[in-house]
Amino acid sequence: MREQVRFAVLGPVGAWRGAVEVDLGPPRQRAVLAVLLLAEGGRVPVDGLVDALWGDAPPASAVGSVRTYVHRLRRALGEGASLIRSVGDAYVVRALPEDLDLSAFRELTARAEPARRAGDVKQAAAHLREALALWRGPALSGVRGEFAQARREQLETLRLSALESLLAIRLDLGGHAQAVPELAALVAGRPLDERFREMLMLALYRSGRQSAALQTYTEARTLLAEELGVDPAPALQRLYERILRADPALLAVPRYEGPAPEAPSRATPTDVTAADMTPLDLPSFGTTTAAPPADPGPRIDSAAQHAAPTANPTAPASPRPVPAQLPSDLPGFVGRQAQLDQASALIPEADAPSATVVIGGSAGVGKTAFAVHWARRIAPRFPDGQLYLNLRGFDPVGAPVPPAQALRTLLEALGVAPRELPQDQDALAARLRTVLTGRRVLILLDNARDAGQIRPLLPGAPGCLVIVTSRNRLGGLVAVDGAHPLRLDVLTAREGHDLLLRRLGAARVAAEPQAVRQIVELCARLPLALAIAAARAADRTAFPLASLAEELAEGHGSLDAFTDADQAADVRAVMSWSYHALSPGAARLFRLLVLHPGPDVSLSAAASLAGLGIAAARGLLAELVHTHLVDEPAPGRYAWHDLLRAYAAELSAGTDSPGEVTAARRRMFDHYLHSAYGAARLMDLTRDRIVPAEPSPQVRAESYPTPQRALAWFEAERAVLVAVVREASACGFDVHAWQLAWCVEHHFGRQGLWHELGVTLRTALESAERLGDPSALAHIHRGLAQAESYAKRTGDARAHIERAIELFAKVGDVLALTESHRQLSVVLEVQGDLEGALEHHRQALELLGPDGEVRLRSWILNGLGWYHSLLGRHREALVFCAAALELARTHDDDYTLGHVLNSIGHAQHHLGAHDEAVAALEEALARFRRVGGVPWAEAHTLASLADSRLALGQPERARALVGEAVRILDRLGHPDSEVLRGKLAALRP
Repeated sequence: MREQVRFAVLGPVGAWRGAVEVDLGPPRQRAVLAVLLLAEGGRVPVDGLVDALWGDAPPASAVGSVRTYVHRLRRALGEGASLIRSVGDAYVVRALPEDLDLSAFRELTARAEPARRAGDVKQAAAHLREALALWRGPALSGVRGEFAQARREQLETLRLSALESLLAIRLDLGGHAQAVPELAALVAGRPLDERFREMLMLALYRSGRQSAALQTYTEARTLLAEELGVDPAPALQRLYERILRADPALLAVPRYEGPAPEAPSRATPTDVTAADMTPLDLPSFGTTTAAPPADPGPRIDSAAQHAAPTANPTAPASPRPVPAQLPSDLPGFVGRQAQLDQASALIPEADAPSATVVIGGSAGVGKTAFAVHWARRIAPRFPDGQLYLNLRGFDPVGAPVPPAQALRTLLEALGVAPRELPQDQDALAARLRTVLTGRRVLILLDNARDAGQIRPLLPGAPGCLVIVTSRNRLGGLVAVDGAHPLRLDVLTAREGHDLLLRRLGAARVAAEPQAVRQIVELCARLPLALAIAAARAADRTAFPLASLAEELAEGHGSLDAFTDADQAADVRAVMSWSYHALSPGAARLFRLLVLHPGPDVSLSAAASLAGLGIAAARGLLAELVHTHLVDEPAPGRYAWHDLLRAYAAELSAGTDSPGEVTAARRRMFDHYLHSAYGAARLMDLTRDRIVPAEPSPQVRAESYPTPQRALAWFEAERAVLVAVVREASACGFDVHAWQLAWCVEHHFGRQGLWHELGVTLRTALESAERLGDPSALAHIHRGLAQAESYAKRTGDARAHIERAIELFAKVGDVLALTESHRQLSVVLEVQGDLEGALEHHRQALELLGPDGEVRLRSWILNGLGWYHSLLGRHREALVFCAAALELARTHDDDYTLGHVLNSIGHAQHHLGAHDEAVAALEEALARFRRVGGVPWAEAHTLASLADSRLALGQPERARALVGEAVRILDRLGHPDSEVLRGKLAALRP
C-alpha cells in the first residue's frame, strides 16, 4: 500500500507524505502543482499549464520548463509517476477526493444542503463547520499570477457561500446575539456585500438593538452611494422599512418540521437549539485577498426572507421569469453524434458545481450550429431557463460585447429590473451569481473573444451549465477556470452527404450520387464550404450538380488544407465567384490588404498601402464591402474574415510581383511611422527627437489639428501599431520598426499599457541590434528602462538605462543624454536610492545648460523639487517647484502642470499646510483629466489628495478618493493597486 499523500490548496499550496510536509520547490513549480490540483482529477494540457504560468507572453522555453517542474514534483513527492501521470500531451494528478482539501470541501458543502432541506439542520451545520475548518488562509497562498488570482476569487466565493449558509442556520435557530460580532466583522471586511449586512441587521434587531440595525442600513446606503453610485438592493430596503416600523413578524424564527417519520435515525428539529451552535472560529481572509465583488442582489435563502412581508400570507410568490432565448436549431444540422455524446457527459448534476464547456475549432467548422443544436436537446434539463448571448468577439460588424454590458443583458433576462442594476462590473458579476443561486440555468455564450470576456459571466451556483463558442482555444479558461474543451473537426463523408441532402432535397442528390461525393470531397467536408456550395446549387436549379463539382475542381478548390486554421488555401473556388466580379482596382486592393497585419485598417492606411488617393480608395473599399469581401464594422475602418485573408494571400502570391509587394509594404510602414511621429510630437513636447526619412510618394499620413485628435488616433490604432512594429521587424524594415516603437512609447507609457509597451520595444530592440546603430539602440534601451520600471523590474530597468546613457554619450546626443539621466532617477527612486535620484537630476540640469528647452527645464526643476520632498526637505522642494511652476504656466501645459502641482501638493502636505496641499492636488487632478489618457498619474494624485483630506478630518472623502484610485490602477493592472487597496482597507470604519 502506498504512503498517503495529501494535498492542500485552501491556504498555502502544500503536500504531505504521511505526516511530513513536502518541499514543493520554487513558486512556479508550486504553481504547476496548484493548476493540476485545481483540475480535481481532470487532464491539464501542457499548453494549459503554460497559459496559467506565463499568460499571453510565455518564453520560448516554457514547455521545457513545465516538463522540468513536473519531473521535480514527482521526485519531491517520492512517487515516481503514480500520482502525477502523463496522459498524451497532458498531466493529471491521481489524488483521491479525501486527499485534496478542495474536493473534501465540495463534498461536505454538497452534503449540507440536502440535510438542511430535510430539516436536519444540526447535521447541515456540522458539515458546513467541517468544510470551513479546512481553510488555512487565503486559497493558493504563495502562488502568483492572473490564473491564481482568478481562481482565488472563485474559491473565496465558495467559502463565503458556505459561511453564509452556516450563519443563516444560526439565525434560524435563534442564535442572534452570538452571531452579531461575527457578522459585524464580516461586514467590516466586505462592506459592499449586502448578504452579510442584511443578516447583521436582522441579528441586531432580534437581539433588541433596533437603533444599531437601522444605523447599519444607513452606513450601507452612504457607502453604496459613494462607492458605486447606487441605492441598497430592494431586499435590504424592505428589511430596513420593517425594522423601522418594528414589524413583529421579524421576531418569528422558522420552525423546522424535521425529517420524515420513516427516517427515525436522524436528529429531529427538537434536538437542535441555538445553544448547539457555538460561535464560529473562522479566519477572515479579506485583508489578504481581494474582497469579493459587491453583491447588491437579494439573498434567495437568507434568514430575513423567512419573515418576508406579504399582503396576503396565503398568496403564492410572484413567479420568477424563465427565459427561453436559444436561437432556432439549424434545419440542415447533421451528424456530430460522437461529439454530442461527449458534450452531454459534461452536464453537471443539480447539486454539482457548475460546468463550462468551450467548443472550439477552425473557422467555418460549425461551432455555433453545434452549440445551439446541443443546447436545444438538453434544454429540458435546465427548467429555470436558457440564455443566449452573442459576444461578437470576432464579429465583422460590431465590437466585442464588454463584460459589463453582457452581465446587464443576462440579469435583465433573469428578471432583474434595469434600475436595480449596479454600475460596477464586479458588482454586476456578483449580482448574477446571486440571482442564479438556487436555479438550474443554461447559458450559451456565442463567439467569445477571450477568457477575460467570459470569466465575469460564469455562475457560482451549482447545477448551471455554460456553453462557450470561440475561434480562440481559450486555454486560460481551461487551465484557470476548469472549463472543458471540446474541439470540432470536419464532417465525415456521410455527414457531408446528409448536409447536401437536407439542403438540396433527396431527389436531386439521389440523381447525381457521383457529383455529390465529388462536392463533399472538394469542400473537404467543411460545413461552411458545403453550405456555400449548396446555396450556389440552390440558386441554379436548372444546372446539374456535376457542373458545380466541375467548377470547384477547375478552380483548384480542394479544401484539404482547411483542417488547420493556421494554414492558407481555403475555399478559394467558392470565394472566386465574388472575386472575379470585381473591377481590376478593387481586385488589386483586395490582394494588397492581406499585407496589413492589424485586426482592421483605416481608409487612409488602405490608401497608402495601395498608393491611391483617399477618394479612390474609398470607392474601391465600398465595392469590396458591397461584394462581402470586406466589412466596415465602424465608419472608416475595414475588416475581413480570416478565410478571406487566406484566400487573398494566395491570390497575391500568384499575381503581384515581389517588387510591388515590397513597395506596398514600404508605403504601409511609412504611413504608420509618419502618422505616429506627428502624433507623438504633438503629445510629448519635451522629448528628444528622432528624424525619420521622408515617406514614399503617395503615402497618406494622418495629420492632427489638436493633441486630443492625436490621442484619439493612437487609441484607435493601438492594436494595429503593435502588429505593424512586429511585421516591420519580421519583414526586414528594421529602421521603421525601431522608429515606430519610439513614436508609440510615450503614448503607451501614459496610458499604462505596460504589456504593449514591452512587446513593441523588445521587438524594436531586435531590429536595432541587427542594424548595429548605436543611436537606435540607445533610444530603445531607454524606452525599455521605462517599461521595466513601470513593471517594478528595477534591476532590468537600471541595466537598460545605464546602457542608454553609455550609448548617448558615445554618439554625443546631449538632449537624449539629459533625458536619460532623468529616467535613471526614476529607476533609482523605485529602488529607494533617493540621493542618487536627486544627483542624476542635478546632472540633467547641468547638461541642459542655461539655454535649454523651457519645458524640459520645467520637468527637471520639478524633479529636483520632488526628490527634495521625498528626502524630507520640503521647504527646499517648494523653491524648485515654484520655479518649475512659473515655467509651466507660461506655456499652459496641462501635462507638465499636473506633475508640478502634484509635487507641490506632496510638499505642502508634509509641511502641515493641508488646505494648500488640497488646492494644489485638486488643480493637478483637473489638469490630468483635461489632458486625458494619463490614468496612472490621475490615480496617484487621487491617493495623495486622500492623504490631505484625511489630515483635514474628512475620512469619508478620503475613502472615496482612494477607492477611485484603486479602480483606475486595477483597470491598468498597475502593481501599485495592491498598496492602495491596503490603504483603502485601513480607511474603512
